[in-house]
Amino acid sequence: MSDAVRVTTLPNGLTIVSEHMPRVETVSIGAYVAAGTRNEEASENGVSHFLEHMAFKGTARRDAAAIAREIEDVGGHLNAYTARENTAYYAKVLKEDLPLAADILGDILTHSAFAPEEVERERGVILQEIGQANDTPDDIVFDHFQATAYPDQPMGRPTLGTDSIIKDMSRDTLTAYMRRHYGAKRMVVAAAGALDHDRLVDLVGQHFADLPEATPPEAAPGAYAGGEFREARDLDQVHIVLGFPGAAVGSPGHYPSMLLATILGGGMSSRLFQEIREKRGLVYAISCFASPFRDSGMLAVYAGTGEEEAKELMPVTLQELRRVQHDVTEAELNRAKAQLRASVMMSLESPGSRCEQLARQLQVHGRIIPAEETKRKIAAVTLEQVAAAAAFSFRGAPTLALLGPANNVPGLAEITERLAA
Repeated sequence: MSDAVRVTTLPNGLTIVSEHMPRVETVSIGAYVAAGTRNEEASENGVSHFLEHMAFKGTARRDAAAIAREIEDVGGHLNAYTARENTAYYAKVLKEDLPLAADILGDILTHSAFAPEEVERERGVILQEIGQANDTPDDIVFDHFQATAYPDQPMGRPTLGTDSIIKDMSRDTLTAYMRRHYGAKRMVVAAAGALDHDRLVDLVGQHFADLPEATPPEAAPGAYAGGEFREARDLDQVHIVLGFPGAAVGSPGHYPSMLLATILGGGMSSRLFQEIREKRGLVYAISCFASPFRDSGMLAVYAGTGEEEAKELMPVTLQELRRVQHDVTEAELNRAKAQLRASVMMSLESPGSRCEQLARQLQVHGRIIPAEETKRKIAAVTLEQVAAAAAFSFRGAPTLALLGPANNVPGLAEITERLAA
């Protein structure tokens, strides 16, 4: 661990991690809660995201307008996001305004008011957000993909929740979930930039003092299953996500899987981009991505194409998935390593990205992973390991999700047969 990175755990179990970054004038600070969509009960799906919205809607000391005004009075930025395995609340400010950022973050996470009128107002906003997602096929197709890959379990449920659940979600559900999951032991406060760690610890100790110490229940394990989802819509394009089992974060297959995704669809030099877009003109955009979770993972390809082009798209894609299991070259692997290594190093130059990395590493791995260790692990990946990652994924159960005119896209049986050929 770098001398610039320091970690402190308060008596209540709250972990504070920071990295001093010389030659910057700003600080990013965030509170990262190890609870997200996969921690929700079926009856409360969407509560993590609803709670994220409500955090900015007023506390015992500030109404919603005051929260926005105070952070913007100093030119700062305040935001949040909800993911499947965590929820984050973060701010970016000039270095002299770190006390204000810590105060606001602590206030919204320990003294949110949940005023009934604000709950109702935000309920409407979230229903609009769900409607917007449903009207965006290249967005909502990923929700259908996740639900098909992880059926009937928390990992497959939509982060936004559903109309029916959000309409009925009560204030008591929000506050009970917060009490259950927002305990000090499941939260990391991370900061990066122009800061002093000891001063940060004092600020966090002051403003996060009222966090509960309760240890929440562990999330249900994720069990990838695969399957098929099709929804015919009158669209100009069919949106396709084709996925397979992948490596969990921190597993031996993690970096081989990341490099495999880069080789297949990680940039303009990638196989899928060159073969499907550049040579054949079948798509505007095509990509391959790895989605590693704590206990499972996926490797998937996304493409949007016309109804007629779909006839050629899938056979060519499957051909590339077969080929990559045995003919990756040293040049391709080295290029992918350079891309992944550059992405890692570039992210270290951003206080916001570094702040998020520090928290994620502590929550997933229990320690800070030095950049040099990551670079060594990337460099050590062999052609044989990439081939093994490809075989593991593409010989596993596929997941297919489609929105649009999908008549020319084969089903799971044909996809499985083509991949086995």
